[in-house]
Amino acid sequence: MSSKIGVYICEGCDIGPQLNAGQLAEFVQSEYGGSCPVIKTAPVLCSQEGKSMIQADIDAETIDGVAVCACSPRVKWDIFQFGEKAVVERVNLREQCAWTYARPEADTTAEGEVPETLRMMAQDYIRMGIIKLQKYVVPQPEIPEVTKTILVVGGGNTGLTAALGGAKLGYDVVLLEKQGQLGGFAAQMYKQVPYTYPYTQAIPTGVDKKINDVSANDKIRVFTGSTLSKLEGAPGQYTAVIATGNGEERIPVGSVVLATGWKPFDPEARVVETEAPKEESKEGEEIAVVDTPEIQKGENVLAPLGHGKFTNVITNVDMELMAKKGELLRPSDGRPVQSVAFIQCAGQRSTEEGHLPYCSSVCCMVSLKQAGYLREKNPNGKAFIIYKDMIVPGVQELYYKAAQDDPGIFLTKGDVIEVKEDSDGGIIVQAENTLLGEPLEIKVDVLVLATGMVPTTLAEPIMNFAYRQGPAFPDLNLFNGFADSNYICFPYETRRTGVYSAGCVHQPMLMGAAEDDASGAVLKAIQCLESINRGMAVHPRSGDISFPKFNMVRCTQCKRCTEECPFGALDDDEKGTPQPNPTRCRRCGTCMGACPERVISFEEYNVDMIASMIKENEVPDDIDEGGPRVIVFVCENDAYPALDMAAFQGKKWSPYVRFISVRCLGSINSIWVADSMSKGIDGVLLLGCKYGDDYQCHFAKGSELCNKRMENIAETLGRLQLEPERVQQKQVAIDEYDKVPQMIDDFMNHIIDDIGANPYKGF
Repeated sequence: MSSKIGVYICEGCDIGPQLNAGQLAEFVQSEYGGSCPVIKTAPVLCSQEGKSMIQADIDAETIDGVAVCACSPRVKWDIFQFGEKAVVERVNLREQCAWTYARPEADTTAEGEVPETLRMMAQDYIRMGIIKLQKYVVPQPEIPEVTKTILVVGGGNTGLTAALGGAKLGYDVVLLEKQGQLGGFAAQMYKQVPYTYPYTQAIPTGVDKKINDVSANDKIRVFTGSTLSKLEGAPGQYTAVIATGNGEERIPVGSVVLATGWKPFDPEARVVETEAPKEESKEGEEIAVVDTPEIQKGENVLAPLGHGKFTNVITNVDMELMAKKGELLRPSDGRPVQSVAFIQCAGQRSTEEGHLPYCSSVCCMVSLKQAGYLREKNPNGKAFIIYKDMIVPGVQELYYKAAQDDPGIFLTKGDVIEVKEDSDGGIIVQAENTLLGEPLEIKVDVLVLATGMVPTTLAEPIMNFAYRQGPAFPDLNLFNGFADSNYICFPYETRRTGVYSAGCVHQPMLMGAAEDDASGAVLKAIQCLESINRGMAVHPRSGDISFPKFNMVRCTQCKRCTEECPFGALDDDEKGTPQPNPTRCRRCGTCMGACPERVISFEEYNVDMIASMIKENEVPDDIDEGGPRVIVFVCENDAYPALDMAAFQGKKWSPYVRFISVRCLGSINSIWVADSMSKGIDGVLLLGCKYGDDYQCHFAKGSELCNKRMENIAETLGRLQLEPERVQQKQVAIDEYDKVPQMIDDFMNHIIDDIGANPYKGF
């Protein structure tokens, strides 16, 4: 803990003129002179002179803690770093005081003096910064022995690319493929959509060369005809149990790239949510482990388009396999195909039962490619593409333009109203609302339905985690089965630390994009290993060396922490006692917020520290003179940056609020609310990321779990004979900074109306 704290107050960026740095220094001297041997002001603290001043005091061992009272901790973070000799705490006097202060009518401070409400605000923030330093214990990294082997699950184009990428960077790789040979669906493809200049002609897949390169690489061990029957342990120390034709083999691995790809859309499949077995907590509450979907059979949803009824109605997968074999032949009689029609979005982009609700994004490009197959193999052939929308991202617009210029390829927007079979086996397609404005009827040899991609993870727990929360990824239903966490916050991460998804199991994509995805995922897998090797956390708190500590003596085995951890970091024994896995942990603190006995803590972020910060706030005896007080807990990932951006835009808000940054709203323990109310705080606002289906929480479930705990908080307020409305949770995205001031002021006015005093009137 910091016993000798240096307090440094910046006078730049309006802080000095607005707050009177000299008076603040006198305040610190009067209240903390004994524990703060150094109290200084500086014209510009982030200047070379200012930094040198702090460094000199550290080098002289005069201080072991630094309170930088200046700008937001989100800016100039690289400047205020002083090594291992001193802990640094940033006290935000610029964005949260000087720039955003709005003087209420009730403040009668004389002109030219620092307004009383502003003075109290700045002093509260300094108090909280000093007590935080006093409570801060420098964590010691927990560095396990790390296995620097990467497991790549899936031997298709994406998996081959990932394996080669990992080996090229010097890492041992285990490549696992379910089929008897490498290559996946890419090995069955004739060509791929171009991803190099001039983007006008389909190109070879190149997958055969990758297979040869993998087979010849002595850093890559290949398993074919094998599956992952179990993944035990934690990142850096996993054991992969691989089921082969000769039994099982246990292999130590450090991290995983999941590249199992996709399956063709099954028009008869129905995804049914199944409820996982329930467990019971000590208090008799039911606790569910990860739910997994189940696939059942139903009617063919593509039957209205002739699928399953007419022999010459096939899917885009069938068309690809046909082209790979050589000549394009009509399935019904083996005659060379002279004409083909493509119907886009077949069974996709629809909320009808059995359809895919999403766009697979690649189907338009695939139809353009396959229309080109016909033109290549039969120069007189005709191809017709009937679409709702043509999805051709980026430079692929050039490929689309080349198809438009081909005299044998015809494209039109339209709605297919009927598909029927002619007497000779030909297919007749009728469409309306076409670009011509008139109904269209086309007779072709073969009709191709552009069906979509379904991830292999749908209803199939490929990873088979030996985790307390179950073998599958949680909440896959949010992503239609794709192994994703959140496209905004987690580009490769899954909800299981150390496992990174790439390719079409991640999201639908073409081969070129899948190769880029594989490169990104394997770099993430390597970053994970190297972070663990230094005792550090991975995204989103990259570099954090703290980890949760458990006081098992007081643990009641309620199972809340093991249930609520968004990343499955905790297992438990037969008695229900938590078993932490530090390298699975992402340091969000959700377990700390869940624990009713407060037995979980981090050395530099814990229940006692935040509770002490709350108690350092000055609450006026007379609310009509000093104003009400509201504590606002803000998540560090969305809400705090939004506050900073609002300040940069010149926004103002109530001077009666005090912000306390938290790692995640999921880490908020109900004791903080109770402590706030016991202190005399009039209201608590929880400001964090959006939750629900379109969540943006960097820790996946934190904001949602906080919302669920609001009922418990309401009970706490009831025991204190306070209204539940005094504690509210608000959602804010990082780019909604313009809404933040109004959220704060609305809540502030609600509290003022509730307590029957209105010093805020006219603000």
